[in-house]
Amino acid sequence: MRRETLFQMESAYREPFKVEAFHFGGKGKTLCIVGNLRGNEIQQLYICSQLVKKLEFFEREGLFKRGRGVTVIPCGNPYSVNVGKRFWAMDNSDINRMFPGYDKGETTQRIAAGLFKHLQGYMYGVQFSSFYLPGDFVAHVRMMRTPYEEIGLAQLFGLPFVVLRKPVPYDTTTLNFNWQVWDTRAFSLYTRATDRIDLKGASMGIAAVLRFMARMNIIKFSVYGGYESTVLLEDELLTVRAAAAGIYLPQVKSFDLVEKGDVLARILDPLTGELVSEVVAESGGIVFFAKQDPLVMEHEPLFKIVVQLYK
Repeated sequence: MRRETLFQMESAYREPFKVEAFHFGGKGKTLCIVGNLRGNEIQQLYICSQLVKKLEFFEREGLFKRGRGVTVIPCGNPYSVNVGKRFWAMDNSDINRMFPGYDKGETTQRIAAGLFKHLQGYMYGVQFSSFYLPGDFVAHVRMMRTPYEEIGLAQLFGLPFVVLRKPVPYDTTTLNFNWQVWDTRAFSLYTRATDRIDLKGASMGIAAVLRFMARMNIIKFSVYGGYESTVLLEDELLTVRAAAAGIYLPQVKSFDLVEKGDVLARILDPLTGELVSEVVAESGGIVFFAKQDPLVMEHEPLFKIVVQLYK
Protein backbone atom coordinates (compact mmCIF):
# COMPACT_ATOMS: atom_id res chain seq x y z
CA MET A 1 0.00 0.00 0.00
CA ARG A 2 1.24 3.46 -0.89
CA ARG A 3 -0.26 6.46 0.87
CA GLU A 4 -0.15 9.85 -0.85
CA THR A 5 -1.50 13.36 -0.28
CA LEU A 6 -3.25 14.33 -3.53
CA PHE A 7 -4.23 17.85 -2.56
CA GLN A 8 -3.29 20.13 0.32
CA MET A 9 -4.51 23.60 1.19
CA GLU A 10 -3.15 25.62 4.11
CA SER A 11 -5.45 27.22 6.67
CA ALA A 12 -4.77 30.15 8.98
CA TYR A 13 -6.83 28.73 11.85
CA ARG A 14 -6.95 24.96 11.41
CA GLU A 15 -4.80 22.06 10.34
CA PRO A 16 -4.16 21.93 6.58
CA PHE A 17 -6.92 20.61 4.35
CA LYS A 18 -5.62 17.30 3.00
CA VAL A 19 -7.06 14.76 0.60
CA GLU A 20 -5.25 11.46 0.87
CA ALA A 21 -5.20 8.46 -1.46
CA PHE A 22 -4.21 4.83 -1.00
CA HIS A 23 -2.67 2.94 -3.92
CA PHE A 24 -2.66 -0.85 -4.28
CA GLY A 25 -1.29 -3.34 -6.79
CA GLY A 26 0.74 -2.28 -9.81
CA LYS A 27 1.40 1.10 -11.36
CA GLY A 28 -1.42 0.89 -13.89
CA LYS A 29 -4.31 3.33 -13.49
CA THR A 30 -6.96 0.64 -13.63
CA LEU A 31 -9.60 1.61 -11.08
CA CYS A 32 -10.16 4.66 -8.87
CA ILE A 33 -12.69 4.58 -6.01
CA VAL A 34 -13.88 7.86 -4.47
CA GLY A 35 -15.89 8.07 -1.27
CA ASN A 36 -16.93 11.12 0.68
CA LEU A 37 -17.16 14.44 -1.24
CA ARG A 38 -19.85 15.84 1.07
CA GLY A 39 -19.58 16.29 4.79
CA ASN A 40 -22.51 14.04 5.75
CA GLU A 41 -21.49 11.08 3.55
CA ILE A 42 -20.40 8.96 6.50
CA GLN A 43 -21.58 5.66 4.99
CA GLN A 44 -19.48 6.36 1.91
CA LEU A 45 -16.44 7.18 4.06
CA TYR A 46 -16.90 3.98 6.05
CA ILE A 47 -17.20 1.80 2.94
CA CYS A 48 -13.97 3.17 1.48
CA SER A 49 -12.13 2.69 4.77
CA GLN A 50 -13.15 -0.97 4.73
CA LEU A 51 -12.04 -1.28 1.10
CA VAL A 52 -8.62 0.07 2.12
CA LYS A 53 -8.35 -2.78 4.64
CA LYS A 54 -9.52 -5.38 2.12
CA LEU A 55 -7.23 -4.24 -0.65
CA GLU A 56 -4.25 -4.04 1.68
CA PHE A 57 -4.88 -7.70 2.52
CA PHE A 58 -5.22 -8.62 -1.18
CA GLU A 59 -1.94 -6.88 -1.97
CA ARG A 60 -0.17 -8.62 0.89
CA GLU A 61 -1.47 -11.99 -0.34
CA GLY A 62 -0.45 -11.29 -3.95
CA LEU A 63 -4.01 -11.35 -5.31
CA PHE A 64 -3.66 -8.41 -7.72
CA LYS A 65 -3.20 -9.23 -11.39
CA ARG A 66 0.10 -8.07 -12.81
CA GLY A 67 0.17 -4.34 -13.63
CA ARG A 68 -3.35 -3.68 -12.32
CA GLY A 69 -3.46 -0.70 -9.98
CA VAL A 70 -6.30 0.51 -7.75
CA THR A 71 -6.58 3.85 -5.93
CA VAL A 72 -8.98 4.56 -3.07
CA ILE A 73 -9.78 8.12 -1.91
CA PRO A 74 -11.96 7.68 1.19
CA CYS A 75 -12.59 11.37 1.94
CA GLY A 76 -12.48 14.34 -0.42
CA ASN A 77 -13.96 16.87 2.01
CA PRO A 78 -12.52 16.44 5.56
CA TYR A 79 -13.34 20.00 6.67
CA SER A 80 -17.08 19.56 6.11
CA VAL A 81 -16.98 16.19 7.87
CA ASN A 82 -15.31 17.80 10.89
CA VAL A 83 -18.00 20.48 11.26
CA GLY A 84 -20.92 18.21 10.36
CA LYS A 85 -22.03 20.11 7.25
CA ARG A 86 -23.04 18.49 3.96
CA PHE A 87 -21.58 21.30 1.85
CA TRP A 88 -18.63 23.66 2.19
CA ALA A 89 -19.23 25.55 5.43
CA MET A 90 -18.18 29.02 4.25
CA ASP A 91 -20.39 29.37 1.16
CA ASN A 92 -22.53 26.18 1.13
CA SER A 93 -21.10 25.12 -2.22
CA ASP A 94 -20.90 21.48 -3.32
CA ILE A 95 -17.53 20.06 -4.41
CA ASN A 96 -19.37 17.51 -6.55
CA ARG A 97 -20.85 20.36 -8.58
CA MET A 98 -17.45 21.93 -9.33
CA PHE A 99 -15.71 19.47 -11.66
CA PRO A 100 -13.45 19.58 -13.59
CA GLY A 101 -12.58 22.52 -11.34
CA TYR A 102 -10.66 25.77 -11.75
CA ASP A 103 -7.35 26.20 -9.95
CA LYS A 104 -7.76 29.99 -9.71
CA GLY A 105 -11.42 29.99 -8.71
CA GLU A 106 -13.34 29.69 -5.46
CA THR A 107 -12.17 27.27 -2.78
CA THR A 108 -14.32 24.32 -3.83
CA GLN A 109 -13.39 24.91 -7.49
CA ARG A 110 -9.71 24.73 -6.55
CA ILE A 111 -10.25 21.55 -4.53
CA ALA A 112 -12.08 19.93 -7.46
CA ALA A 113 -9.31 20.98 -9.86
CA GLY A 114 -6.61 19.62 -7.55
CA LEU A 115 -8.43 16.30 -7.24
CA PHE A 116 -9.40 15.90 -10.87
CA LYS A 117 -5.81 16.34 -12.00
CA HIS A 118 -5.07 13.02 -10.24
CA LEU A 119 -8.36 11.32 -11.14
CA GLN A 120 -7.86 11.47 -14.90
CA GLY A 121 -6.47 8.54 -16.86
CA TYR A 122 -8.11 5.64 -15.02
CA MET A 123 -9.88 2.93 -17.01
CA TYR A 124 -12.73 2.72 -14.49
CA GLY A 125 -14.03 5.08 -11.84
CA VAL A 126 -16.39 4.31 -8.96
CA GLN A 127 -17.91 7.00 -6.78
CA PHE A 128 -19.85 6.16 -3.63
CA SER A 129 -22.34 8.98 -3.70
CA SER A 130 -25.43 9.96 -1.71
CA PHE A 131 -29.02 9.96 -2.91
CA TYR A 132 -30.50 13.40 -3.59
CA LEU A 133 -33.47 12.57 -1.32
CA PRO A 134 -32.62 11.75 2.32
CA GLY A 135 -34.06 8.40 3.31
CA ASP A 136 -33.84 4.64 2.78
CA PHE A 137 -33.34 3.35 -0.76
CA VAL A 138 -32.39 0.18 -2.58
CA ALA A 139 -28.69 -0.29 -3.31
CA HIS A 140 -28.08 0.45 -6.99
CA VAL A 141 -25.71 1.69 -9.67
CA ARG A 142 -26.66 5.03 -11.16
CA MET A 143 -25.56 6.22 -14.59
CA MET A 144 -26.25 9.27 -16.71
CA ARG A 145 -27.56 8.68 -20.21
CA THR A 146 -24.63 9.85 -22.31
CA PRO A 147 -22.78 8.55 -25.38
CA TYR A 148 -20.26 7.11 -22.89
CA GLU A 149 -22.65 4.89 -20.88
CA GLU A 150 -21.88 1.17 -20.64
CA ILE A 151 -24.84 -0.62 -19.11
CA GLY A 152 -23.27 -4.06 -19.41
CA LEU A 153 -20.33 -3.03 -17.23
CA ALA A 154 -22.68 -1.50 -14.65
CA GLN A 155 -24.48 -4.82 -14.32
CA LEU A 156 -21.21 -6.51 -13.35
CA PHE A 157 -21.44 -4.94 -9.88
CA GLY A 158 -24.33 -7.31 -9.17
CA LEU A 159 -26.54 -4.78 -7.37
CA PRO A 160 -30.35 -5.08 -7.67
CA PHE A 161 -30.82 -2.15 -10.08
CA VAL A 162 -28.98 -0.08 -12.65
CA VAL A 163 -30.75 3.28 -12.85
CA LEU A 164 -30.34 5.52 -15.89
CA ARG A 165 -31.16 9.19 -15.70
CA LYS A 166 -31.24 11.89 -18.33
CA PRO A 167 -28.59 14.50 -17.40
CA VAL A 168 -29.62 18.08 -16.75
CA PRO A 169 -27.27 21.06 -17.19
CA TYR A 170 -25.84 21.05 -13.65
CA ASP A 171 -24.88 17.37 -14.03
CA THR A 172 -22.09 18.43 -16.38
CA THR A 173 -20.15 19.66 -13.33
CA THR A 174 -20.24 16.35 -11.44
CA LEU A 175 -17.30 13.98 -11.05
CA ASN A 176 -19.15 11.14 -12.80
CA PHE A 177 -19.92 13.18 -15.92
CA ASN A 178 -16.41 14.62 -16.23
CA TRP A 179 -14.81 11.24 -15.68
CA GLN A 180 -16.78 9.97 -18.68
CA VAL A 181 -15.83 12.98 -20.80
CA TRP A 182 -12.15 12.26 -20.02
CA ASP A 183 -12.54 8.62 -21.17
CA THR A 184 -13.01 6.90 -17.81
CA ARG A 185 -15.89 4.43 -17.53
CA ALA A 186 -17.62 5.90 -14.47
CA PHE A 187 -20.23 4.48 -12.12
CA SER A 188 -21.98 5.95 -9.08
CA LEU A 189 -22.87 3.43 -6.36
CA TYR A 190 -25.59 4.05 -3.77
CA THR A 191 -25.83 1.89 -0.65
CA ARG A 192 -28.99 2.80 1.31
CA ALA A 193 -27.60 5.19 3.94
CA THR A 194 -25.75 8.51 3.96
CA ASP A 195 -25.30 10.18 7.37
CA ARG A 196 -25.43 6.91 9.32
CA ILE A 197 -23.61 3.61 8.94
CA ASP A 198 -25.76 0.80 7.59
CA LEU A 199 -23.65 -2.35 7.92
CA LYS A 200 -25.77 -4.47 5.58
CA GLY A 201 -25.73 -1.78 2.89
CA ALA A 202 -21.99 -1.24 3.38
CA SER A 203 -21.34 -4.97 2.93
CA MET A 204 -23.31 -4.91 -0.32
CA GLY A 205 -21.27 -1.97 -1.58
CA ILE A 206 -17.94 -3.56 -0.68
CA ALA A 207 -18.96 -6.87 -2.27
CA ALA A 208 -20.13 -5.02 -5.42
CA VAL A 209 -16.74 -3.38 -5.92
CA LEU A 210 -14.83 -6.61 -5.28
CA ARG A 211 -17.19 -8.46 -7.64
CA PHE A 212 -16.53 -5.88 -10.36
CA MET A 213 -12.78 -6.10 -9.78
CA ALA A 214 -12.84 -9.90 -10.02
CA ARG A 215 -14.97 -9.87 -13.18
CA MET A 216 -12.73 -7.26 -14.81
CA ASN A 217 -9.66 -9.38 -14.08
CA ILE A 218 -8.13 -6.90 -11.62
CA ILE A 219 -7.88 -9.32 -8.68
CA LYS A 220 -7.75 -13.09 -8.27
CA PHE A 221 -10.68 -13.47 -5.89
CA SER A 222 -14.14 -15.04 -5.92
CA VAL A 223 -17.20 -13.13 -4.71
CA TYR A 224 -20.75 -14.51 -4.56
CA GLY A 225 -22.74 -13.74 -7.68
CA GLY A 226 -24.99 -10.99 -6.36
CA TYR A 227 -28.11 -9.91 -8.26
CA GLU A 228 -28.91 -10.05 -11.94
CA SER A 229 -29.25 -6.27 -12.17
CA THR A 230 -32.46 -4.87 -13.64
CA VAL A 231 -32.02 -1.76 -15.79
CA LEU A 232 -34.62 0.97 -15.39
CA LEU A 233 -35.06 4.63 -16.22
CA GLU A 234 -35.40 7.05 -13.33
CA ASP A 235 -38.42 8.62 -15.06
CA GLU A 236 -40.21 5.28 -14.80
CA LEU A 237 -40.20 5.35 -10.98
CA LEU A 238 -43.62 6.22 -9.52
CA THR A 239 -43.34 9.06 -6.99
CA VAL A 240 -45.82 8.99 -4.09
CA ARG A 241 -46.28 12.35 -2.34
CA ALA A 242 -47.77 13.42 0.97
CA ALA A 243 -51.31 14.79 0.87
CA ALA A 244 -50.85 16.60 4.20
CA ALA A 245 -48.17 17.79 6.59
CA GLY A 246 -47.57 16.25 10.02
CA ILE A 247 -45.84 13.41 11.85
CA TYR A 248 -44.85 10.69 9.41
CA LEU A 249 -45.13 6.98 10.28
CA PRO A 250 -43.93 4.75 7.42
CA GLN A 251 -45.40 1.26 7.19
CA VAL A 252 -42.98 -0.13 4.58
CA LYS A 253 -39.27 0.11 3.83
CA SER A 254 -37.11 -0.04 0.72
CA PHE A 255 -37.16 -3.29 -1.27
CA ASP A 256 -40.59 -4.24 0.13
CA LEU A 257 -43.10 -5.60 -2.38
CA VAL A 258 -46.41 -3.74 -2.18
CA GLU A 259 -49.84 -4.23 -3.74
CA LYS A 260 -52.06 -1.51 -5.16
CA GLY A 261 -54.08 -0.02 -2.28
CA ASP A 262 -51.60 -0.99 0.47
CA VAL A 263 -51.06 1.63 3.18
CA LEU A 264 -47.50 2.89 2.79
CA ALA A 265 -47.54 5.46 5.61
CA ARG A 266 -49.76 7.31 8.03
CA ILE A 267 -49.57 11.04 8.76
CA LEU A 268 -50.72 12.32 12.15
CA ASP A 269 -51.64 15.78 13.38
CA PRO A 270 -48.56 16.79 15.44
CA LEU A 271 -50.66 18.39 18.19
CA THR A 272 -53.65 16.07 18.58
CA GLY A 273 -52.24 12.79 17.28
CA GLU A 274 -55.28 12.33 15.04
CA LEU A 275 -54.85 10.60 11.70
CA VAL A 276 -54.95 13.24 8.96
CA SER A 277 -53.89 11.16 5.97
CA GLU A 278 -53.12 7.62 4.84
CA VAL A 279 -50.60 7.26 2.03
CA VAL A 280 -51.81 4.51 -0.28
CA ALA A 281 -49.94 2.72 -3.08
CA GLU A 282 -51.33 3.80 -6.44
CA SER A 283 -49.79 0.75 -8.09
CA GLY A 284 -48.10 -2.47 -7.06
CA GLY A 285 -44.36 -2.86 -7.26
CA ILE A 286 -41.09 -2.68 -5.32
CA VAL A 287 -40.38 0.20 -2.96
CA PHE A 288 -37.22 1.82 -4.33
CA PHE A 289 -37.08 4.78 -1.92
CA ALA A 290 -38.76 5.50 1.42
CA LYS A 291 -38.50 8.72 3.41
CA GLN A 292 -37.32 8.25 7.01
CA ASP A 293 -37.45 11.67 8.72
CA PRO A 294 -40.32 11.88 11.26
CA LEU A 295 -41.85 15.12 9.96
CA VAL A 296 -43.34 15.61 6.51
CA MET A 297 -44.50 18.60 4.48
CA GLU A 298 -47.49 18.59 2.16
CA HIS A 299 -46.64 17.37 -1.37
CA GLU A 300 -43.22 16.13 -0.22
CA PRO A 301 -42.00 12.92 -1.97
CA LEU A 302 -42.37 10.00 0.42
CA PHE A 303 -41.80 6.94 -1.76
CA LYS A 304 -40.58 5.93 -5.18
CA ILE A 305 -41.86 2.64 -6.54
CA VAL A 306 -40.57 0.44 -9.35
CA VAL A 307 -43.83 -0.39 -11.05
CA GLN A 308 -42.82 -2.12 -14.26
CA LEU A 309 -41.48 -5.17 -12.41
CA TYR A 310 -44.86 -5.93 -10.90
CA LYS A 311 -47.33 -8.20 -12.69
